[in-house]
Amino acid sequence: MATGAKASGLAIKPDARRIEELCSERGIRMTEQRRIIARVLSESGDHPDVEELHRRLSAVDPKISIATVYRTVRLFGDAGILSRHDFGDGRARYEMAPEEHHDHLIDLRTGKVIEFQDERIEKLQREVAERLGFRLVDHRLELYGVPLEDKKD
Repeated sequence: MATGAKASGLAIKPDARRIEELCSERGIRMTEQRRIIARVLSESGDHPDVEELHRRLSAVDPKISIATVYRTVRLFGDAGILSRHDFGDGRARYEMAPEEHHDHLIDLRTGKVIEFQDERIEKLQREVAERLGFRLVDHRLELYGVPLEDKKD
């Protein structure tokens, strides 16, 4: 569904150990199931929804229930370890909270999510905010499109 590729290089995905460190820093007790969930999340090169994450987890430990996955995703999200996205397909999708900012381009035909960074866009957004009398403190950019070679649109 998604690539870890960025316009400026490969996406840096935190490993399971980093997730455990973040949980420890935020007072979250790490159970064995949470460790497995952290590992599968850290290996995800895409933005899975809970059902897809549960499918992947079932291959590792079939005893992990979907309810446990929902609770853990909510817990990690509330702690700022996961970022939740709605890419317009009716599903909440997740990625590890990035250490550096990036934006998303979503292929409407396949659902593929491409992460990218472009300093020109970042600069333009700051300039627009300033022109309107604001200092930009955060933003989220999601672009939706179809491949140029797709002649249907």
